[in-house]
This record gives sequence, structure tokens and C-alpha cells, in this order.
Amino acid sequence: MIDAHHHLWDLGAVHYPWLMARGVRRFFGDPAPIQRDYLLDEFRAEAGAQGITGSVHIQVGAEDGLSEAKWVHSVAEANPDWPIKQVVFCDLTAPDLNTQLDTFQSLSTVVGVRQIVGRAPEEDAATGTNDLLDNPKFAEGLREAGAHNLSFDLQLIPELMEKTAHVLKQAPDTRIALCHAGSPHDRSALGLADWAEQLQHLSALPQVYCKLSGLGMFDHNWTPESIQKIVETCLEQFGPHRCMFGSNFPVDKLYSEYGTIIAAYRKIVPQGDYERVFQKSAAEFYAFS
Repeated sequence: MIDAHHHLWDLGAVHYPWLMARGVRRFFGDPAPIQRDYLLDEFRAEAGAQGITGSVHIQVGAEDGLSEAKWVHSVAEANPDWPIKQVVFCDLTAPDLNTQLDTFQSLSTVVGVRQIVGRAPEEDAATGTNDLLDNPKFAEGLREAGAHNLSFDLQLIPELMEKTAHVLKQAPDTRIALCHAGSPHDRSALGLADWAEQLQHLSALPQVYCKLSGLGMFDHNWTPESIQKIVETCLEQFGPHRCMFGSNFPVDKLYSEYGTIIAAYRKIVPQGDYERVFQKSAAEFYAFS
């Protein structure tokens, strides 16, 4: 089994500005309980107890993306019995993009890049990350990532899905992993219906996969019943062959134990789809041997 979306951090090895910012509430809640080292041993103990045997590390807002990538790579090299692939931060609009991608690819663990398009309406209004969709260099960068055989992890909100689909069509050879089921932040019946409608713009594109992850960020009191419609909609639109499980730990550790999350997905995902959702889709997308 593979966890296709988690984070690690060593606050003494890499600088993470958001983890240093005390008293700042984020779109996912109060980060205070996770503003500490979260290392592989702790993650392995939590994930391994549920049958996970490998994982994908996703960049998490380090001040220097390359420093983070080198640290993650060193963790992987020190733990060969736990296969790790990593998705790094890279500004796809940077003038030296090719050089950056080449440098990242000198690390054998690097299989993809992430540049967040949208987190939540309130934070996006302050950061302006949505503007990437209007920058022609972003589409060019997506194509270049694909040319380097790197995937792109896409984090955004439902309001941006139609516009994003038009951008992704300009990079049809770049594999896309949609983070957190597209962040359905409005959990009302109307909000979920709108999310499901907007999601079709992305699920219609064959290069887009969907991560069943991070569903606690906008509903800290979630239950298997409250996320069932989200998971079932993703499975219906993408098919199990394009869906993969991710814990989003330790962020979702703020609201749930690892075992609680796994149990919820096992309850919702049809048993015949377990192998795809919990292992094969991620293994194929992120090039696990």
C-alpha cells in the first residue's frame, strides 16, 4: 500500500516560514499542534501500522524548495526499506526553469513538482496564487515539466476548475495529480453539487488523476458518512484506475488518527477497487518500481 500524499519536516534542517509563524490561523485551522518536527520514524509508525509500505512526500512551503528536496532525498537514502518518491516546489514561471528542473532531477527521488494554484478563497485573495492561471508562462512551464517526464501536483479550489482545465489542455502530455479531491470547501448540499459539476472539467482530461486526501481540512468533524459522497463522486468520475489514497499527514493528524482515515476509506471504497486506490494507481503515477 502507498500513501500518495504526506509531508515530513525537520525544523532544524529546513526553514518553513509558515511553521515558524506562531498564532497565525490557516485555512485548515490552527497549526500549533504540528509546529514541531515530524520525521519519518513517526510517520512510519502511524502509516505502517495500517499496512502502508511506501509513500510520496509532497513539498510543504519551505523557504528554499531545493533545500527541502535535498533533505527529503537524504531521508530516503537513509531508509532504503521505505520507498519514498517526492514532489518538489518549483516556480513554473521562472526564467531559469529548465535549469531548476535539471537540478531537481539530479535527485533520483524527484518525480514531480507542485506549485499551488489555490488553497482557500480567503487565503487566495491575499496571496494572489490564482493569477498563475492567467500567466502564459505557467502553461509553458507545465509543458516543460512534462517534457522532463515530471508530473504536476495540482492544488486548487472548485471555483478554478473550469479555467484550469483550459490551461491543462495546453499541456496534454503532462500528468496531473489533483490534490485533495479538488478541495471541496463548501460542504453544504449545494456546495458539493457545484463541486461535483466543476470537477467534470478536470475528470474529462485523461492525464488527470485524483487524490482522495485532505478531506478533513475543511471539515474537522468529518465522519465516513460526511465524506462518502465526495469519495464516491471521485471514483465515479475518474474511475478507480485514476484515484489514489493520501493521508495528508501530519496536517490531517490535527483532526484524525491515521487508522481512522484508512478505516473510513476502506468502508467507502468498494473492496474490488482497493488494489487500485491504495496501491496501483499511485505506483503507476509516481513511478514506483
